[in-house]
Amino acid sequence: MKRILIILAALLTLASCAEKKPSIPLYGWEGIGKNPNLEEVRAKFQNYKSHGFTGVCIQADLADIPAVAKIAHEVGLEYHAWKPVMLQGGKPHEWYAVNRLGERADEHPAYVEYYKALDPANPEVQDFVVSMITEIAAIPEVDYVQLDYIRYVDAILARGLWNKYGLDFSDGSYAGADCCYCDRCMAEFQAETGIDIRAVENPDNVPEWTAFRCRKVTELVTKVCDAVHAMGKKVSADVFPGPDSYAVKMVRQQWNEWPIDMVFPMNYNDFYLEPAEWLATVTAEEVKAVDGRFPVMSGLFICHDWQRKAEIADPEGHGLLPSEIATAVKGSLDAGAAGICLFTPGSMTPEHWAELDKLVL
Repeated sequence: MKRILIILAALLTLASCAEKKPSIPLYGWEGIGKNPNLEEVRAKFQNYKSHGFTGVCIQADLADIPAVAKIAHEVGLEYHAWKPVMLQGGKPHEWYAVNRLGERADEHPAYVEYYKALDPANPEVQDFVVSMITEIAAIPEVDYVQLDYIRYVDAILARGLWNKYGLDFSDGSYAGADCCYCDRCMAEFQAETGIDIRAVENPDNVPEWTAFRCRKVTELVTKVCDAVHAMGKKVSADVFPGPDSYAVKMVRQQWNEWPIDMVFPMNYNDFYLEPAEWLATVTAEEVKAVDGRFPVMSGLFICHDWQRKAEIADPEGHGLLPSEIATAVKGSLDAGAAGICLFTPGSMTPEHWAELDKLVL
């Protein structure tokens, strides 16, 4: 009898442990410098795993991806090779997108110096992007290639960034960032629609022009996905919220039409001057837009220096307080998100982790 009781107790313990397994797919975006200390990487990944992480989205040098991804697998984490796509320096001049003022992005980047954005409609750019992404996908340890900056430049900035850049988008997009007005794109658009976009006083009022550029991004993503899927690998992407409420208007991402395997909308409420409750609203839109075709992982922006948040002028130093974690996570999941992604795990304080652990572990 005693032996039976011991066995029953052991089974109950196992069942209890099973119930405590993380129920929320949890990811984190993080950049890792060139030639990283692999033991530090392992310790970091082990820490993330202890907090219930499912996987990591890592931006790393191509040569370092195999070793970093191998550690992720050894720790029990899925590996998304996070890659900025359209922002590239040192490419042929004619590859770069042209803004409404007729300026190419390599010589006149919008907002910040590194915004040297390629034209997704350029066939040579498309070939370059497919080659770059498939080289990453060919690494055996990579589970997903994650597409970042797979879009046009922000023709409209999130409301919380207007003051930072001294711009007002109340009347529409910023001509210095609204792309692409190269001869090829305008000629193709005119051939399709009969509309000479150069003769239009306010291109923002031409929905066909917005749709044309959304389609060009979608066509590029489709080519990338076809190539990666043919290799037996998967594609994820981090995107602007919406898509109709923000992504389409701001960066021409109609990502609900992409043939990807997982999407990570950057639902950074502070950038839009919205409270944590906004995540429930925008996530509901996102889940409805994809209609079950692929899972939505709601991206959360974390405020590291949260006790001084009110004193921080730069909105990119803002983000969720520990007290807002539950609202953001529960709101996203109740709206249908399949999981959560943190930007960034390195910004999480002990207080943030304590609140997240209550929900995940």
